[in-house]
Amino acid sequence: MGIHIMKVLIKQKHSFGFSISIRSKTTSAQYVASRVRDPTFEKLMDKYKSLFKVIAIQDLILANPRNPSVSIDFLSRLSQKLHLNRGATSFLRKFPHIFQIYYDPSKLQPFCRLTDAALDVSKQEEMAINSSLPMVVDRLVRILSMSASKTVPLRAIFKVWRELGLPDNFEDSVISANPSVFKLCDAHEPNTHLLKLVEGVPRNGFRAAIEDWRVVECCKEDCNVRTELQFSFKHGYPPGMKLGKNFKAKVKEWQTLPYVGPYEVVVVEKKKSKAALMAMEKRAVSIVHEFLSLTVEKMVEVEKISQFRKWFGIDFNIRDLFLDHPGIFYLSTKGKRHTVFLREAYERGCLIEPNPVYVARRRLLDLVAMGRRGRSSINSNLQDESSSNDNDDIGEEEK
Repeated sequence: MGIHIMKVLIKQKHSFGFSISIRSKTTSAQYVASRVRDPTFEKLMDKYKSLFKVIAIQDLILANPRNPSVSIDFLSRLSQKLHLNRGATSFLRKFPHIFQIYYDPSKLQPFCRLTDAALDVSKQEEMAINSSLPMVVDRLVRILSMSASKTVPLRAIFKVWRELGLPDNFEDSVISANPSVFKLCDAHEPNTHLLKLVEGVPRNGFRAAIEDWRVVECCKEDCNVRTELQFSFKHGYPPGMKLGKNFKAKVKEWQTLPYVGPYEVVVVEKKKSKAALMAMEKRAVSIVHEFLSLTVEKMVEVEKISQFRKWFGIDFNIRDLFLDHPGIFYLSTKGKRHTVFLREAYERGCLIEPNPVYVARRRLLDLVAMGRRGRSSINSNLQDESSSNDNDDIGEEEK
């Protein structure tokens, strides 16, 4: 904890001609690898690895509403981009509850479509998103309110549209449909648009998710540490993680540090003292904590949330910020991506307070987890195009 503060102080001392020995030469990759694993989140990410690929193919199928299907030949050409290591057909056959392969005689080639169960999940998610549009507007207002300029790039919103539960056409159904709240403006960079709150829209008055937790904790009958909870965050650690006395003391000290909340205006000091840097770090934690609280599944890819770093005024490496606070966040590296979870939102691999959109997506995750179980593979005789080019023979087998 506080590794970034030490780095900044080292740079400042060097600039004034002082020499200081660097305590550790740990690289960023080593820092990630040295974290304590949490088996519950790791098992969950094992399922999400396949889910991300399933969603990518599902989106391609649903992109054609008149005939929701995609050719196996097209998917085979995208195998490398979709990370289908053993080919498209081999991947589709692993999930017969989601994908159905059939032969189209008119086009003389096999196609893939969604099963009735997968289509039902997709419709359930769409209905849940459309019914929660007022909440989506509130989420966007809160995200813009955490920015000092009340502005974020539209491309950053595109990065996290699924995580925020936005509809596919959110530019029209959310942004353009609320001209009294949002407006689009051009940035200095070419082909870059900014999403901004309309002047007069209040940016304060919001209560962060962590503040709701503090209120609940303070209202408990056995709560005797109300003053300590004033600036505290809820902590929970991976099983088996050793908490030494020094570590516990540092966490306790950090918990009592005052800070400015994610929706409050910050006055940046030109000369950053150690206390100011620690306050900045704690506010950065509160911002990413609130951002994760606003997502549908309380999780997001680190690369995506990094798109907001400059606009939120975070001067720290966000990934290292998650690693510095393992009691609040959990970082997973499964599936060739770094994904962060809000630890307090989960229990035994599920959200403690599920929402309708999450429930629909969880159904799809359950279908992914089932694999071939409970249903015979109707595509067992279908070979990958890489091993067979005779589509007519495939058609006869499918018939």
